[in-house]
Amino acid sequence: MALASSASTSSGFAPIAPDSAGAPLYRVVKRSLLRAIEGGRYPAGGTLPSEAELAAGFEVSVGTLRHAVDELVAEHILVRRQGRGTFIALHNADRFLFQFFHVERSDGLREIPKVELVAFERTRVDEEPAEALGLKAGEPVIQVDNRLLLQGRAVIHDRLTLPALLFKGLTEKRLRDRPSTIYHLYQTEFGITVTRAHERARAVAADRLAARILGLPHGAPVMQVRRTALTFGDKPVEYRVSTINTAQHEYVQLLSKPA
Repeated sequence: MALASSASTSSGFAPIAPDSAGAPLYRVVKRSLLRAIEGGRYPAGGTLPSEAELAAGFEVSVGTLRHAVDELVAEHILVRRQGRGTFIALHNADRFLFQFFHVERSDGLREIPKVELVAFERTRVDEEPAEALGLKAGEPVIQVDNRLLLQGRAVIHDRLTLPALLFKGLTEKRLRDRPSTIYHLYQTEFGITVTRAHERARAVAADRLAARILGLPHGAPVMQVRRTALTFGDKPVEYRVSTINTAQHEYVQLLSKPA
């Protein structure tokens, strides 16, 4: 027991008690790890203690601890690096391309888009994004319009709505000058990690704004994807409407292989 107490102190975690609702022990461990990550104990890109240290701190078997870590790796919260350890997953261009960006050329060419900032403004939220973000209509938000180019061609118009209270200090300059993806900006400068997203897609006619940004005739057929980006605890942090010119591009969702 003395060994467990010492390891608990070094890992920073207390022993795990069985869940009163009967949840499997590894899920209780997983929740504790998530709370620590969400609370900033381990910053994005930082390293977790070893599995042996964590297991001893929680007073669970290494197998139980590993099961919890496996699920967090599958959910892109953690990433294992052979011979180096387990790290808090950092949003970067590769993660954006393969987890959150689903548009590719009809011949299968997939690349990171060039993003052009078209508009940035502070405004009051409309009913649709308010509902998606759990806000009341009229609350303050930041609204961003981006044009995304693939192979030098304007293919996507993104309109992002962000709760102003979550992104205090976000300016047009900070957004325009970010060194990596917008989700990297959320994570590293605002402590908001997008873990997954809920999307709905439908065919629509391009409105005047999307037609102008994409260089299409008003009313041209396009695909529209409504995305709510979620952080820990499935809290909504961004509402995005993407209008896609599918003349030469397709929406392709990469699905994980079944376990």
